[in-house]
Amino acid sequence: MQGLPNNLRNETQQFKAIIETIEDGVILIDNNRCIVLMNPAAGRMCGWKLEDTTGISVKSVIKFVLTKGEPLPPEKDPIEEVFATKKSVSNNTLFLLNRENLQISITLNLSPLTDQADEVSAVVMVLRDVTKERAEEQQRADFISTASHEMRTPVAAIEGYLSLALNDKVANIDSRARGYLEKAYSSTQHLGKLFQDLLTSAKAEDGRLTSNPVVLEMGDFIDKLCNDLKLVANKKGLEIVVRSSGSEINATKDSEEGERIVRPLYYVLADPDRLREVITNLFDNAVKYTDEGTITIGITGNDQVVQCYVRDTGPGIPAEDLPHLFQKFYRVDNSATRTIGGTGLGLFICYKIIELYHGQMWAESELNKGSTFYFNLPRIDSQKAGKTQTSAIAKPEI
Repeated sequence: MQGLPNNLRNETQQFKAIIETIEDGVILIDNNRCIVLMNPAAGRMCGWKLEDTTGISVKSVIKFVLTKGEPLPPEKDPIEEVFATKKSVSNNTLFLLNRENLQISITLNLSPLTDQADEVSAVVMVLRDVTKERAEEQQRADFISTASHEMRTPVAAIEGYLSLALNDKVANIDSRARGYLEKAYSSTQHLGKLFQDLLTSAKAEDGRLTSNPVVLEMGDFIDKLCNDLKLVANKKGLEIVVRSSGSEINATKDSEEGERIVRPLYYVLADPDRLREVITNLFDNAVKYTDEGTITIGITGNDQVVQCYVRDTGPGIPAEDLPHLFQKFYRVDNSATRTIGGTGLGLFICYKIIELYHGQMWAESELNKGSTFYFNLPRIDSQKAGKTQTSAIAKPEI
């Protein structure tokens, strides 16, 4: 206990008595990175006897590894991070390699204890064994993934036959039967979308979502995407506006020939198919819930991030619903959502995709004044973007 300040040394016995009864693993580490005390739960996780751990290096007892058992790089050591930053650290992606070389799935929380000089004199580490919970989560994800995949085939077949039945060149049906078939066809499409969203969400949760990131210039990417999206809005009589750092382009009508717009270049590293999925989903939602007015797609940013947003002039979202919008199966309960179909998975999938590229996503809204959905992505400067593109072109295909 030589590395501990006097006040902590005097309270150690009380601290030890408390943590003896805690089911989570608790370890007190001094500023020499040595274990001062460890509770029985931590000892069971690590496979060490408590009397053998006191006073020895914490790195001899606690060994963190990555998902597939790879050693944790020294610069990512959470213990050293706490001592360096003087801030609490949490992690739920690491694994603990115990004395029997068994890999245990854990959640980890570390909190610094500072002395009068505001220096970190000790760190309290709390470990929780979540192996069982993670296994159950994986089983649920596997079931959803398998069921969704298997159900897509018969649903696609039904949709195909209904499409043939509605084709005047293939079948002759009266107007009453056509009405029934059109409703069945619409419901089948909705069911197919649900299975696809279930499959995608399961992959997003367990890290199996395919991604092939490349350097994208977001201004150009959004311009091209809007050429396709505007057709959907035109059918509803909505105006489409594209904004880029103060510039405004009316995308409802085709731009005049020769028009040139000067704007900053916003480079990001992401899969274009995944970003198209995000923007299309946000845009489709805006069109669904906006009866009249404008849909605005904007892009701006600074040296660190590129920010994109989709803004509508629809009915808005109640404040109490905003924190839950990106949860699985969550839908705002109002007259509009009851009449408009949806799976409740679209925004969850969008959130996971943006998270995949180390970005952030959120929404702002006010009742009767519309809603705005934002996402930020790390920005790449032009020089780095050029080098990345050159490297990708030069890389031989295997």
